[in-house]
Amino acid sequence: MTQSVKRGESLGAQVARVLRQRIVRGELAPGARITEEALAEEFSVSRGPVRDALTQLSFEKLVEVQRPRGVYIVGLTHDDVDQLYSLRGALEQLALSRAMRVEDDSRWTAMAAAVGRMGEAADAGDHAAFVAADLEFHSQIYALADHPRLEGAWNQYLPTFTALLEVTINHDEDLHESSGDHVKLMDVMRSGKPAQAAKVLSEHLDGARERMLAEIAARA
Repeated sequence: MTQSVKRGESLGAQVARVLRQRIVRGELAPGARITEEALAEEFSVSRGPVRDALTQLSFEKLVEVQRPRGVYIVGLTHDDVDQLYSLRGALEQLALSRAMRVEDDSRWTAMAAAVGRMGEAADAGDHAAFVAADLEFHSQIYALADHPRLEGAWNQYLPTFTALLEVTINHDEDLHESSGDHVKLMDVMRSGKPAQAAKVLSEHLDGARERMLAEIAARA
């Protein structure tokens, strides 16, 4: 089946996004071999964007490029998930501690809007809309931190965490509990109690990690 690509997002990024989703979902099994030629044909693009996509996925440790033999799927192991969520926890706890210093109410409106969209998505049972609002909520923590390098590190791994969330969110048939978790986190961030906010965030990320580990265990 030929995949279509769209304007606005680079071709390489689009190819990487689709392949990343397949790997994280387990549709491409660890050890499977893929080739630039086959991918270029599937996506109806030249080999340049395919190489860009594979370079990015190699950086994310999802594939291993072994020229001239080919490209092999690495996939996600228990240890990979632990590393990703421990990294995210370290980044986000720092972002949270800095974001809590922001007193200007107007700067919190984007986060509040994301919380509102999560509530609407939960009411509608719209998992895709919930994922988008969820990621915007967490991105706002980094935006409020006023630390460009920290925000850059988050953006670097955002595609991977997007793919992970797209998997883990499907473990929640009812999205209202997750929506409520984000309301709680925003409220405690605004209350000015750093230790409590850090605990709420840690529990939230631990829950996501456990859902992803359960997914990997089920595949095995």
